[in-house]
Amino acid sequence: MSFEELKALIGDTFGEEVIVAEKTDKLQPYLVLQTERLAEVCLALHDHEQTYFDFLSCVTGIDNGPEAGTLEVAYNLYSIPYDHHLMLKVQVPRNNTPDQPIPSVPTVSHIWRTADWHEREVFDMVGIYFTNHPDMRRILCAADWEGHPLRKDYKLQDYYHGIKVPYDNHNENSGFRGEPQQLTTTPTPFSDKREKPE
Repeated sequence: MSFEELKALIGDTFGEEVIVAEKTDKLQPYLVLQTERLAEVCLALHDHEQTYFDFLSCVTGIDNGPEAGTLEVAYNLYSIPYDHHLMLKVQVPRNNTPDQPIPSVPTVSHIWRTADWHEREVFDMVGIYFTNHPDMRRILCAADWEGHPLRKDYKLQDYYHGIKVPYDNHNENSGFRGEPQQLTTTPTPFSDKREKPE
């Protein structure tokens, strides 16, 4: 089914209001759904004989920044037997201060088992809670880690349980920004810092 056919099927089944927005870019078109109706739409897309989206390729958390004031979750669906794709998104208000509640989205882990770990990663890194998830806890950071590292305003804590969290020039010059190390530091014949073999 084409993107337009899938959009029409969702609109006809759940009402046009379930689709909040859409992007029809040929590279990666997507539909933005009402957050509270996400799970029922996904279940229908999984079970419907014309769509059968049996594979959840990825779940991605997106921080649009404090200025925009929103977070998003993107779902990449794929049907193995029909070879068609669909991206769905939901958007939630961003909590900018610690006293504001963490944003929440319904879980789809009861539809696709792979969502279990994907949603935990989004919770851990971006700070979006998935309601009715069977095991909603951090998966990459320690349980008592402060903040969510993929938030655009994240500040790395200086100490964790009294231990200094390391941060040095290596973090600035290690290539995480895409530049080769030799462009930002003095080149060495052994850039991995190992001793020269005899």
